[in-house]
Amino acid sequence: MSRAEQPSRRTLLTAAIAAAVAGGAVPAMAGTAAAVEDRDKAAAARPVDNRAWTTYTDWRGGTAHGTRAVAGARPGLVIGTAAGTTDYTDPHTGRTATWEYATWTSPVHRLSVPATEVIASWNAHTPAGTWLQTELQGTYSDGTDTPWYVMGRWAAGDEDIRRTSVDDQSDGKSSIWTDTFAVDEPASGLRLVSYRLRLTLYRRPGSGTTPKVWRVGAMGSDVPDRFTVPASTPGLARELTVPRYSQEIHKGQYPEYDNGGEAWCSPTSSQMIIEYWGGRLTEEQLSWVDPSYADPQICHAARYTYDYQYAGCGNWPFNAAYAATFDGLQGVVTRLGSLTDLETLIAAGIPAITSQSFLKTELTGAGYGTSGHLMTVIGFTADGDVIANDPASPSDEAVRRVYLRREFENIWLRTKRYNASGKVVSGTGGVCYLYFPAHPSPLQRKALAAVGVR
Repeated sequence: MSRAEQPSRRTLLTAAIAAAVAGGAVPAMAGTAAAVEDRDKAAAARPVDNRAWTTYTDWRGGTAHGTRAVAGARPGLVIGTAAGTTDYTDPHTGRTATWEYATWTSPVHRLSVPATEVIASWNAHTPAGTWLQTELQGTYSDGTDTPWYVMGRWAAGDEDIRRTSVDDQSDGKSSIWTDTFAVDEPASGLRLVSYRLRLTLYRRPGSGTTPKVWRVGAMGSDVPDRFTVPASTPGLARELTVPRYSQEIHKGQYPEYDNGGEAWCSPTSSQMIIEYWGGRLTEEQLSWVDPSYADPQICHAARYTYDYQYAGCGNWPFNAAYAATFDGLQGVVTRLGSLTDLETLIAAGIPAITSQSFLKTELTGAGYGTSGHLMTVIGFTADGDVIANDPASPSDEAVRRVYLRREFENIWLRTKRYNASGKVVSGTGGVCYLYFPAHPSPLQRKALAAVGVR
């Protein structure tokens, strides 16, 4: 996102965008039985519901029309025998092509937290000549159903289709805002109480190649609006060694991808964590980038997270899906409840990408204001302050920042704020990207479960 204090390219939601702050005073590293019990109670009360389908049993449990489950070290879903063919006209190129397709529909998932918002995530391999579509259909608390909403049309590349969100989806009760399902009037009490997801896998007719989906899921949430959040108690001092990359050194490069590096905070943050986990791009993959540009992998990340409808690189699920194209990684979009949650992850060696918006005066040392910005949290100081790799820095060397704990947690977790004009606008409410190994260690698995991700 741009550093400028201006309306976000993401349409501002009128619905409450939620963050869970329950249990924020429990130190992540507390060792007593009572502290652990309190933390577990806080996690149980967290107003966020995550559900993902990842196992062979999961893939066998849905309703398949032409898809089949495959076992192995990383179970997934592929096209078996296509269910039919269809024509798709790409709205961003005007090209029409015929595709074979097959579908898989998940079982109905009843939300533990009836939700005002839902964000889907998926991880997949889409070889040349393939792509996928993710949809959501849910049931409201009044007993009526939503239509099937398109949550994204996605391919790892950009030669077959242009990856895209779909605008103008609404039934008068809810709407899709780029990558987010949102109840139009949360104050009415209407909530989404259950949903199912549908994957449609596409390939060139007769090609025999197929996408493979390893993970699909969604995060639902519902928390009342808030301008401030309770202060958490520091519980960890640790810093992870994460590569440092600046978006700012890419100003003017490849302006067709959201005006160049000035708006590349999301892919820059994604690339930092991908490389932390060992993900690397080959010379062949980077051969399209001008060789005079430093850190060509940031240009690559911008191109391959770009949403042609949103006209930006900040589509949250597209970033998670990009991360999962690297061997051995998976990615999800979720909401965390507190800096204690982040401490739990850092203690297990898992950095996180947080989404926040703020005035220049609200984050000491940032030197800018923003209507939406992503940065990478890599640790905490002995005083509990946040150590972040902030891509909105003039150089790679300047990326590491230390931000005051109280300021950071408030700008990240609040759901409402005042912009530079004094108007009430939405905050991101604790939105977070998590990238982690396909096969987490026991410590990593425990930390992820503690923040509601499995």
